Amino acid sequence: MTHEGQLLDKAINIYLTGLKGIESFISEPASEYNLSFEQFLILRKIINHPNIKLMDIAEQRQVTRSAVSRQLKVLFQQKYVEQKADPADRRRMFLVATKKGKDAESEIWQRINHRFANWVQIYGEDRADQFLTLFEDFNQQIIQGNIRKKE
Repeated sequence: MTHEGQLLDKAINIYLTGLKGIESFISEPASEYNLSFEQFLILRKIINHPNIKLMDIAEQRQVTRSAVSRQLKVLFQQKYVEQKADPADRRRMFLVATKKGKDAESEIWQRINHRFANWVQIYGEDRADQFLTLFEDFNQQIIQGNIRKKE
């Protein structure tokens, strides 16, 4: 097997065990509130950006409005978010977190922070910083760079 083939095998193994594991590790606190990690991030965005609209979230995430609508559906069902009409233009609807949504977001964020702090404590702050810097660079050059080439 060539060295490049060995690197590919290693990359696949990291994807199957490491990257999927990170997603599960990060998203578990949100699942306790019947939310995916994406839904949690949208809830957090709504809380931190008063009077945000669905279209704003779609533009920031570079996804369709229908993709955001599907995520919001659960937030509405769980009564974490509601819509309020813009007083200046009643056709425009703002997304607003309810008290239940704010409480859930706060608890989830606290749990995520606790998990991350434990991870950094085990792995070491310097190594964690090096890993994240390297992965950020890989994301910018390879993942995001590949997306831009397709556009």
